[in-house]
Amino acid sequence: MSLRTQYEFTLPRGYVDREGAVHRSGVMRLATARDELEPLRDPTIQGPDDPRLTIVVLARVVERLGSLELVTAHEIENLFAADLAYLQDFYGVINFGTQEEFDAFLAEHAQAGPAAGVSIDAPSDAAPEAPTEGADDGQDGEPDTDVSARPGRSAIQELGSETR
Repeated sequence: MSLRTQYEFTLPRGYVDREGAVHRSGVMRLATARDELEPLRDPTIQGPDDPRLTIVVLARVVERLGSLELVTAHEIENLFAADLAYLQDFYGVINFGTQEEFDAFLAEHAQAGPAAGVSIDAPSDAAPEAPTEGADDGQDGEPDTDVSARPGRSAIQELGSETR
């Protein structure tokens, strides 16, 4: 039995490059100790609690994003918040989770499908359409505000030492 070191993923929205192309599928490799230590030597990183640390670490381990063979901090910084959260969670589960947690993560996100507002022909300076505020779930005439019914995070979180 060999160790699996690369994992394919599909972002909920996708990275929109300067030409307007959307890049959703990619490959992330397992992180090494160097991947987590080297960014701490970067003069732009103020320490282990610096939010930019997450960006730099993800740029080191994301090997491909769509047709982009070189993924840098620039691409990671320009991801939509939902995609950054997805990559943080994906990083955590492939590096620190069990096979069961990995399978559950994939199943949860497969059921969710692409995020609302994804448009393949969106110009590079246009943001995806946001879901209508207080959208009606069609059952009781009241706005659907149940965050727990949505997959993923209920709040913005920082990838910290508690998930490592």
